[in-house]
This record gives sequence, C-alpha cells and structure tokens, in this order.
Amino acid sequence: MAWQANLALDYRLNGARTVLHHEHDGPLRILKSLYPEGDAICHNVIVHPPGGLVGGDTLDIRVRVQEGAHGLISTPGATRFYACDDEPATQRVHLALEPGARLEWLPLEAIAYPGCRARNQWQATLAEGAELLAWDVTALGLPNANQPFVFGHFEQHMSIPGLWLEQAQIEAGDLRLLDSPLGLGGLRCMGTMLLAAGTALTRARRELLLGSVRDVLAEPPEGVRVGATCPNDHMLVVRAAAPLVEPLMGCLQTVWGVLRSAGWGEGVQAPRIWRV
Repeated sequence: MAWQANLALDYRLNGARTVLHHEHDGPLRILKSLYPEGDAICHNVIVHPPGGLVGGDTLDIRVRVQEGAHGLISTPGATRFYACDDEPATQRVHLALEPGARLEWLPLEAIAYPGCRARNQWQATLAEGAELLAWDVTALGLPNANQPFVFGHFEQHMSIPGLWLEQAQIEAGDLRLLDSPLGLGGLRCMGTMLLAAGTALTRARRELLLGSVRDVLAEPPEGVRVGATCPNDHMLVVRAAAPLVEPLMGCLQTVWGVLRSAGWGEGVQAPRIWRV
C-alpha cells in the first residue's frame, strides 16, 4: 500500500515573533518550533516517520511565508528513495514567499538507492522583497555500504518560474552522463545551493555575495568540485559535486553561513539537528 502524505506550513508574524501554523495528512510531521536566535526566526524540523519512499509513495510539502516572517526548515535525516518495480516514488515541494519574507530551506540529502524510480520536484515563488536561501543535495547510491547506483532512475526538477530552471533525468546506465568530464565525472553526489530574491539584487550586492562565497570556496574540502555564479540579477547559485555526501554537505553548510552573514547580516546559528 502506497503512502500519501501532505504537510502545509504557514509562517506569519505575531508582533515581532514568527510563528508557525501547520496541518498534516499522512506520515509527515513537524517538530516543535525553536527560537535559538530569538523571536524573529522560527526553526523547524520536518519528520517522515516511515524513513523512506517506495513505489507509489508521495510526499507533498507546501510552505507559505507571510509578509515579514522568517522560517528555517531542516530534516533529521536523509530522504531515502528505495528500490521499486512499479510506480515511481515522488517528493513535491512548493515554497511561496510573500513580500519581505525570508525562508531557509535546508533539508538533508536525498539518497537514490539502487533500483529506485524517483521524482524529486521543487518549486519556489518569490514576491517583491522576499528572499530564499535553499539547497538540494542528492546522493546516487551508497558507496560506503557497497551499494553503487548501477540500476535505477532519478528525475529532478527545480524551478523558480521566470528566473531559473534546473532539471535532470538520470539513468543509472547512462555512463556518458555519470562518468564523462562533461557530466558528473565519476562523482555520485551533487548539490545546488541558491540565494534568490524577489527584487533584483544590486550589482554591488551581487559582487559582495559572489566574492564572499568564492573566497571560502578557494580551498574546498578534499574531493569536492564547486563553483559559484550569478545567472541573473535575482540569484546567486552554487553547484557542487563530490564522491561522498559528507564533504559536499559540509561545503554547503560553510557557504550557507557566509550568505547568511554577508547577505542578511544574521549570525551563523546552525540548526541543532545538524549536530545530532
């Protein structure tokens, strides 16, 4: 029997405090709201009790951040797409930011197990003055467990309509994509991180952000290939690939801290769940 799960998160201001209202249907839950940085930023962790997805399972997560609110969302573990022989397993995420809202979408990685048929779909919409700091990390197979991604299919679609689109169809047997220097170059973990704004970033701000990020990426962790660019005047994008997920995730966490500080003037208060 397939699991169908829906989670709706609604961040709003209550005075100077960001508060979360949420509804769920099926096996998706939100842990209690935490305020390690004070009332302005609400930290939350999304929990999926089954621990993974198989054929026909669907996770549908919708996040709304109302005007002036600031939410930070992470997960306690990876999203696991297990092997299946029938319908694909699907995760859909939609993030909607209203004017002046901020959201940090920072889940741990998605793991594509050998034999999976997976769809990972992600979309964000940004009103004027809204800003989003987000990443998406995918690991193909489990090299440390001797389970390489030698068969299976992973479909990815990430977009901010009118600004940015990134999508991929990854077949485990497509070695031209997986092993070619023009593809993943034999690496099996990939990540995309972005800072996106509903209002165009000034040239001075783009140069400041890009320079700050490139400074910390001058000496990336061993094995990580990474670069940063501004594909348009609303965004900064970092793309990385590595043989293992841990150094890649560590690299993106460092970049997250730099963007949080240089872009928003916030401290680097990592979600507590990252240290568990």
